[in-house]
Amino acid sequence: MITVNTLQKMKAEGEKIAMLTAYESSFAALMDNAGVDVLLVGDSLGMAVQGRQSTLPVSLQDMCYHTECVARGTQNAMIVSDLPFCAYQQSKEQAFAAAAELMAAGAHMVKLEGGVWMAETTEFLQMRGIPVCAHIGLTPQSVFAFGGYKVQGRGDKAEALLNDAKAHDAAGAAIVLME
Repeated sequence: MITVNTLQKMKAEGEKIAMLTAYESSFAALMDNAGVDVLLVGDSLGMAVQGRQSTLPVSLQDMCYHTECVARGTQNAMIVSDLPFCAYQQSKEQAFAAAAELMAAGAHMVKLEGGVWMAETTEFLQMRGIPVCAHIGLTPQSVFAFGGYKVQGRGDKAEALLNDAKAHDAAGAAIVLME
């Protein structure tokens, strides 16, 4: 089974890591059998599966259900599940409760969106045994604050994005995704 240690070793050895999005058991099994290293159960399921206009209406219950489905089809790949909008931003304790539900549903790691302001939550979760993938830059849960899906981190904002990455790295994030 792929673990955080496996991914760290792959990175150190210059191996490519394959990460794809899955929402249900049969595609998860196909991807797992094909050797995909990481399966993301993304809140993008709101748009891709539920026909919604954004990721914002996706609930924690939706994420748990789809995480369970993906886990049933997976034997080797690491499963990373998104913490959905409003399930973790209120407090570190709220984030822990939501992350624990996703882990119980079959996730091996949770993904949260946000820059420096979420690094304390990243540290809080990882100190309690929950691996975190930090997602910075173009974060769909903040799409309305950005005024749409626009490239982030250009020009004078590049340094802020780098600071976001460094903050999550220092907080113990296992993975930092930048879009």
